[in-house]
Amino acid sequence: SLWRPAFLLLLRPGLAAGARQPAFSTSCVRCSKNRRLRQKRAISERKLTRYFVDHRKVRVVGGQGGGGGHSFYSEPRKIFGGPDGGNGGDGGHVILKADRQMKSLSSVLPFYQGFQGERGGSKNCYGANGAHLFVKVPVGTLVKEDGEVVADLTQHGEEYVAAYGGAGGKGNRFFLSNENRAPTSFTPGEPGQERVLHLELKTTAHAGLVGFPNAGKSSLLRAVSNAKPAVAAYPFTTLNPHVGIVCYQDYEQVAVADIPGLIKGAHQNRGLGMAFLRHIERCHFLLYVVDLSVPQPWTQLQDLKYELEQYKKGLSERPHVVIGNKIDLAQSRLNLPLLKEQIDGRVIALSALTGDNLEELLLHLRELYDAYVKTEQSQGKRPVKW
Repeated sequence: SLWRPAFLLLLRPGLAAGARQPAFSTSCVRCSKNRRLRQKRAISERKLTRYFVDHRKVRVVGGQGGGGGHSFYSEPRKIFGGPDGGNGGDGGHVILKADRQMKSLSSVLPFYQGFQGERGGSKNCYGANGAHLFVKVPVGTLVKEDGEVVADLTQHGEEYVAAYGGAGGKGNRFFLSNENRAPTSFTPGEPGQERVLHLELKTTAHAGLVGFPNAGKSSLLRAVSNAKPAVAAYPFTTLNPHVGIVCYQDYEQVAVADIPGLIKGAHQNRGLGMAFLRHIERCHFLLYVVDLSVPQPWTQLQDLKYELEQYKKGLSERPHVVIGNKIDLAQSRLNLPLLKEQIDGRVIALSALTGDNLEELLLHLRELYDAYVKTEQSQGKRPVKW
């Protein structure tokens, strides 16, 4: 009876020294939950950035048809059973399908090919048809080919066959006749249709931020939404549109697009050119962002409206509001009264950096959105929802 404690001391020296047992067990499932969870790796802002794509060039090819079968039926007591090669299956189509959950063409790949049909088998078995390939696109997508509109997907679930699959080949059973009782000929499957299509979105966002480079559009979008556009102290920081969602308490969502900065002569394709004027054209109302810290800031608004009018007449007269940014600077506070004297409409002075007076902008943004919804409903149209 005296050797047992000594044996336990050799196996568990911690107990003999009065050591404390660990707070959790490494083998018990219930106790393992108390362990400290491994922290997730922080994702950089560059990877969090999601560009808005409203134009995409896509090459679509239908599925290849399956080849026809080539076989002859043979069994005991019936050696010359005749041809029994079945026809091949048709290739699958490539179908564009409008989905209200899709808001951008960023997930659309530049190439799609339908599934191939199976080859015909023996015993007059036909090959299976290739499955159709569905490509989800946002509602309001225009499909163009050689500059002409071939489809306008305006309703959820609406489909358009972008490329038809090829027909399946004929087996040697198809060529059986009284003149040819043992045909050996069969045909391969036909190739699928091949097309090059241009997809365009008719709507970029509800509101578009319009301004010259370094006016603070990206900083303003960061302040009112969860979007993460790049912000830097050099011009043309934004090269691709970004869309941020402004959420309200009644669960309405207003989409605001950060349009890349324009320069003088943009309607002549200077700078970033005509492509980004098209982004502005697809917005329902505009937010002119003016840098209050520069001398004579009202000239910026005049130049912006001139570029929009040269691109499309009446574009600058859409429902809009003028935003005077960088009010936190001393020179901006001096230029604000001068700007209001030169402009007849409403001017909202704020600071995207410090967040001053953002509430006024959010309230007026909701007023513009409600007016847009009422106008669309009065005309029997369905307003765009995000």
